[in-house]
Amino acid sequence: MFENISFANPDFFWLFLILPLAIIWYLFKQKEESAFLRISSVKGFTYNSILPKLKPVLFILRLLALSAIIVAMARPQTEDISTRSKTTKGIDIVMAIDVSSSMLARDLKPNRLSALKEVAADFIKKRPNDRIGLVVYAGEAYTKTPVTTDKSIVLNALSEITYGQLEDGTAIGMGLATSVNRLKESTAKSKIIILLTDGVNNSGFIEPQTASDLAIEYGIKTYTIGLGTNGNALSPIAYNADGSFRYGMRQVEIDEQLLKDIAIATGGRYFRATDNESLEEIYDEINKLEKTEVEEFKYYRYEEKFRPWILLAGALLLMEWILRNTLFRSFV
Repeated sequence: MFENISFANPDFFWLFLILPLAIIWYLFKQKEESAFLRISSVKGFTYNSILPKLKPVLFILRLLALSAIIVAMARPQTEDISTRSKTTKGIDIVMAIDVSSSMLARDLKPNRLSALKEVAADFIKKRPNDRIGLVVYAGEAYTKTPVTTDKSIVLNALSEITYGQLEDGTAIGMGLATSVNRLKESTAKSKIIILLTDGVNNSGFIEPQTASDLAIEYGIKTYTIGLGTNGNALSPIAYNADGSFRYGMRQVEIDEQLLKDIAIATGGRYFRATDNESLEEIYDEINKLEKTEVEEFKYYRYEEKFRPWILLAGALLLMEWILRNTLFRSFV
């Protein structure tokens, strides 16, 4: 009966303490009003009505009516809550992803690129209130997806990223500059680039320092991630006759100083991911660092439920009055 019911004036429930006092008073009064007559025999009395024994029903009806009135005074009501969220500080994010051949190295499982795509997809799903875009780069760079709120488009584009779509190489400056170009016209409160690479800058016609200066000019913070284990990694070293890669151990080379300089200059941070777990932790850390402010509005609608209790109390009192003046008239 009281499921999903709240009470506007619950303090009135203290009035239920009156009920045991009323019961004690009733029992005491009945004892005082009872008269005793001693006779030698009751054989001459043939009246066997049970109505006198049912007389306490009148008192019980009054107690029930009083209980219903107390519940009504507590104002039972149902509460309907609707919410509406408003993003007060949106963030535009571009994820710049290295797709050079070295991203097929198998120091992460199953390889660096596949591991990155899985972690990046989880990151995107955790940012429902932000606009996200994708830039891919190798020997050159291009925009895979402009910044958008449609996460299904971004996730689909992310799943389509493979090696071989661009000339091989690692153009960090091109990847960063293309990302800056996607964000420079943004009116978002915060603009972020997450640039991931597993190598050193060896391609492209834009120097990383130049791209970093552009990011600073447009107020774009850059988080950089160096991907790859320490030491050697099983990496593509040549092509087989059927066109597939031949794998061999190669020294992992990441220009960490360059990535640190870019991050520090733009107000971001540099991270190093050496396995699947650390890569996931890095994206979780960035997710915590860049929080979107969301203002939530709650609307409350109350529906009063005290009227049925008032009607119940009235019905009980009416029943008590009718019984008192009909069936129990001779005994009251």
